[in-house]
Amino acid sequence: MTERGRRQHFSELECLRTIQTGKLQRRGSPGGALWILLVGFLIGSPGWAQNRQRPARPSPKPAAAPKNPAPPAAPLPSFTQEELQGMQAVLETSRGQIVVEFYADLAPSHVTYFAGLVKTGFYDGTTFHRVILRGIIQGGDPLSKDPAKKSLYGTGGLQKLKSEFNKQAHARGTVSAVLLPGDPNSAGSQFFICVSDQRQLDGQYTAWGHVVEGMEVVDKISESPAGPDQMAQERIEISKATLRPIPPPQPIPFADATAEVMKRHRVRLVTTLGNIEIELFPDKAPETVRNFLKLSKAGLFDDTVWHRIVTGFVVQGGDMATRTIPLTADQAAKFVKNLPPEFSDLKHEKGSVSMAHGEALDSASTSFFICLAPQPTLDGKFTVFAKVVAGLDVVDKMGAVPVFDNEKPKERLDLIRAEVVEMTQ
Repeated sequence: MTERGRRQHFSELECLRTIQTGKLQRRGSPGGALWILLVGFLIGSPGWAQNRQRPARPSPKPAAAPKNPAPPAAPLPSFTQEELQGMQAVLETSRGQIVVEFYADLAPSHVTYFAGLVKTGFYDGTTFHRVILRGIIQGGDPLSKDPAKKSLYGTGGLQKLKSEFNKQAHARGTVSAVLLPGDPNSAGSQFFICVSDQRQLDGQYTAWGHVVEGMEVVDKISESPAGPDQMAQERIEISKATLRPIPPPQPIPFADATAEVMKRHRVRLVTTLGNIEIELFPDKAPETVRNFLKLSKAGLFDDTVWHRIVTGFVVQGGDMATRTIPLTADQAAKFVKNLPPEFSDLKHEKGSVSMAHGEALDSASTSFFICLAPQPTLDGKFTVFAKVVAGLDVVDKMGAVPVFDNEKPKERLDLIRAEVVEMTQ
């Protein structure tokens, strides 16, 4: 190891040691001061393994030219900016699928290079070799195709591109280029994906894309076991990377459905304690029912929790803030909105399903409650839109779960998923 490599290696280990022993106070979310240090240190570190290798001994004479020199690499496929703006990359990984779209106007050289590599199959068999919990995941090193070269992961595929720093924020889902320490013009095939906002990297790394599908897969990868050097302890492979045209936007389910169509559907709530099936009343509360069907069909209620229980009163769920995987900005924009009140002659009886709201009557959005007993004081103040037709015993079990003083259950009650079921008769 060179003296420079020793100093760099020592400072990095000291940095990690300081973090791991708690000498730096973590404040706020993973984007706070700790993550600024941790992510900034780790993203810039792929080249340090090169520094720690011993330099080759000087040769007393020039090396002989190889008898059969390797042929020059074939040029990568080229694309127009219009073509790049109309396509996306699909990464099939051992944890699931990740779909990336490009900022071809902001970083044309980076996007062209990445797309060309994808087209040639360059990324097939590479891995996400570095993972930082809720921080970043890093991949694209051609050396990671070979498990025997694990000690060199993070050192390959660099020094191919000049920087194209831009104003694109390193927000959750941003894809950006890995650099060698202190060299802004050392990008190449390696890239990282921001698992959470990493704004301290803005203007220092070239953001060239963003994840449009599969952030839950990115989250899972970031949660994989890692060693003290943040190297993934499990092999997280990109089995196949391909390019495809951006598909047309999918229609929002039930967006234009009539009351007659909506009435032919029920929703089954699969919970920790059993299943609850509810019948909907679109003739009484059409927009509320439409919203509930949309959220259910889109899977947004999946992996939420029943966050409030008031014995003899209600059990409440549907709060998007309780999702195991947070909503993307696109999901929130498409599906989460305030609803107008749709009060009717429907009563709050045992098993009635109604929308929760704040002080404003039109502030209901996703959170709903099920009555554990008749609640006449709520009539005309909250929108009843459904009733339990199967699984009322499950509702009773939920209502009997012990709670803290703030009405939060002492044991986690999952709303595992909401299934939309079409009635055949």
